[in-house]
Amino acid sequence: MPKSSSPSPNIDWPLVARLVLTSRLLDTFEETELVPEGKIAYQFSAKGHELSQVLLGLALDHPHDAATVYYRSRPFMLASGLTLREALAGGMARTGSLTEGRDVGVMYALHRRGRAEVLPASGDVGAQYTPAAGWAQAVTYHQNVLEDESWQGAIAAALGGDGSVAANGFWAALTIATTLQLPLLFFIEDNGYGISVPHRFQTPGGDIAANLKSFRNLHVLSGPGYDPPQTAALVHRAVAHVRGGNGPCLLRLTVPRLTGHTFGEDQTAYKTSEQIAAEQAQDPLLHLRQFLQDQVDWDALQAEVDEEIRTAAQAALQQPEPDPASVGDHLFEHPPTREAPPVPAGSPTPRGPRVNLSEAVRRVLESELAANPRLLVFGEDVGPRGGVHRVTLGLQAKFGEQRVFDTSLSEEGILGRAIGMALAGLRPLPEIQFRKYADPAYEQMHDLGWLRWRTAGKFHAPVVVRIPVGYSKRTGDPWHSVTDEASYAHLPGWRVAFPSNAADAAGLLRTALRENDPTIFLEHRALYDTPPARRPYPGDDYTLPFGVAAVVQEGRSLTVVSWGEMLHRCVEAAQPFGEQIEIIDLRTIVPWDKAAVLASLRKTGKLLVAHEDTRTAGFAGEIIATVAAEAFTDLDAPLRRVCSRDLPIPYNHGLMEAVIPGVERLRQEMAALLEW
Repeated sequence: MPKSSSPSPNIDWPLVARLVLTSRLLDTFEETELVPEGKIAYQFSAKGHELSQVLLGLALDHPHDAATVYYRSRPFMLASGLTLREALAGGMARTGSLTEGRDVGVMYALHRRGRAEVLPASGDVGAQYTPAAGWAQAVTYHQNVLEDESWQGAIAAALGGDGSVAANGFWAALTIATTLQLPLLFFIEDNGYGISVPHRFQTPGGDIAANLKSFRNLHVLSGPGYDPPQTAALVHRAVAHVRGGNGPCLLRLTVPRLTGHTFGEDQTAYKTSEQIAAEQAQDPLLHLRQFLQDQVDWDALQAEVDEEIRTAAQAALQQPEPDPASVGDHLFEHPPTREAPPVPAGSPTPRGPRVNLSEAVRRVLESELAANPRLLVFGEDVGPRGGVHRVTLGLQAKFGEQRVFDTSLSEEGILGRAIGMALAGLRPLPEIQFRKYADPAYEQMHDLGWLRWRTAGKFHAPVVVRIPVGYSKRTGDPWHSVTDEASYAHLPGWRVAFPSNAADAAGLLRTALRENDPTIFLEHRALYDTPPARRPYPGDDYTLPFGVAAVVQEGRSLTVVSWGEMLHRCVEAAQPFGEQIEIIDLRTIVPWDKAAVLASLRKTGKLLVAHEDTRTAGFAGEIIATVAAEAFTDLDAPLRRVCSRDLPIPYNHGLMEAVIPGVERLRQEMAALLEW
C-alpha cells in the first residue's frame, strides 16, 4: 500500500563532501592537465551538478533500484561505485574502463555496486527516459506477476538536463509512467542551458515543473540543487514518494553550469558577466563548505582526494590500449555462423492441416507465453482487439493484462521501455503496427543494437520486435506498405528475419525468443492469410537457425535469391523454365546465408536477386557485391536484380503494380539470363 510519510533523511555528510569534492577536482584535473596534454579527447564537466547527483546516488540503495544517466552524470556514478581509475580510463579510451574504449568516457553502464544498477547511457538527448520507464514497469511485473518480494520498494530514476525535456523520449516516458502509475523518478537538473540554448526555448517559461503541476498522476517537486539542506530534503521527499508506491515524481532542481557545455567552450558568447557571477554564487561546493563548516577539514580532504586522483590517473595510463583485433567482439552473443546445412528442396515437412502465417505466429506466442513467465507481448491494439492483423487475438484473455497489453501510440515509448524491461530480466516482445511507424523509435533501435558491443559484453537486452511490412492483399499505400529491410540490415547488432511461410515464421520466431540477441522479425502483410504462405504448423518445439537459407527449388542454370512475399512471385515466374532455375529463400537478412548463395552460384554460373524493397541501396546490392568479390570467375552472365522502383508504394492498385515487380517482369529477367 502507498505510504504517505517518511522520516527525515539521514545523510552521511562527510561522504557527500568527499564525493562532491572528488568530482570537482577530477573535472579540474582533466581540464587543466589531461585534455591539454592530449590524454583525453572529450571532456564534459559536471561542475555545479555535483551535490544533487551525489545525494540521489546515495539514496538509491535498494537491491533492484536502477537509473539511466547522461553525459554529465559522473558525480552520480561516483556515488554509485564508479572508481577513479575507471572514470579516468574511460576518458582515455583505455582498457579497464566501463566500455573498454568503445564509447565516449562519459557514456556509463554499471552493474550494481551497493547502489543503483546504471543502465547503458545513450548519446542521444532524451533517449534515457523510456528505458527507465521500462525498468519501472518491470519492477511492478516482478512484484505482481512473478511475485518476487525482493522487488518491493524498488524504483527507477531517469537523470536529465533541462534541455532533454523537449525530447520525444521525455514525453513518451511521462505518458507511460503516469498512465501506469509506475515507480519512476524524473530527476531534472535545470542549469538553464542546453548547450548554448536558454531553457526558455526548451519549455515555455523555462520551468518544466511549473508547467507540469496539473499533469495527472504526477507528483511535482522543485527547488535548488545547490543548497545542501534544501536539496537533501527534496531528494529524500522525491525518492520516498516513489518508493512508497505513490506513483511517479518529477523533481526539478536548479543548478549552475559553471563551465561550458564541453571543454574549451567560451560561455561569454551567450552569457553575460552578471549571469556568470550569479551562477558562481550558486556553486554547490561553496554552499557545502559553508554548511559543514568545521565538520570537514577541507584542506586535508582536498590534498587526500587530489593524491587519489593522480594515483588513479597513473594507474589508468598504465592500462593497455584496446586490442584492435577485439573490435568485433560482443556485437552478438555468438558470432553469426552456419549452424546447419541448407535445407534441400523436397525435404520432409510436418504433416497436418495447413495454417496461415498469422496463425503460426500466434501459436508461437501462445506456447512461449505459457512456457516463459518473463515473456511480455505489447504494442498498439494487441490487447482485446488482438492487433490490427489479429495475430495476438485471444492472448490477453488467456494470459492477462499485465503480460499482453496495449500501449500509448508512441513507438519511442514501445521500444525504449522494451530495453529497460529486458535489462531488468524480462523478455519483451513488442509489436510495431507497420514498418513506417517504427521511424520515431529509430534512435532506440540504434542504441539497442549497439548495447552489447558498447558495454564490451557487460549488458545485453534480448528484445524481439515484430513488424508487419509490405503491401496487403487488397492494396498498398505509402504509409503501411514499406518493407525497408535494408535499413535494418544497416543497424549493427540486430538480427533480421523475413520469413516467406508459416513454418519458417514459427521456427525463426521461437529461436529469436529463446536466444539473447535483439531481433527484428518482419512479417509480410500479404502472406498473413493467403495460400502461398500456408504450411502445416511444425509444433511447439520447432526452431530454425538464423543464417540458414532454404533451397526451395533445385536447378542447374540460374540461381534466384529472394525472401518474403517476393519469393512466391519468383516461384510462379520460374514455372515455364522447369529444372533450369534454382530458387533460394534467404529467410534471414542478418545473418544471411552467403555460403548457400555462393554454392548455388558456382553450380549455375548466373544470379538474379529479387526483393520488394527499393533498388537503390537495397539488400540485393549487398548480395551482388559479395558474389562479385568472391565468385567472379564462376560467373557466366552479368549479375542482375529485380526490385521495386525508387518510389513510395502507391495507394492505387494499378500504380502499385507499376512499382512492385510482378511475375511477368521477373519471368522476363529470368529468360534473359538463361539466354545469355
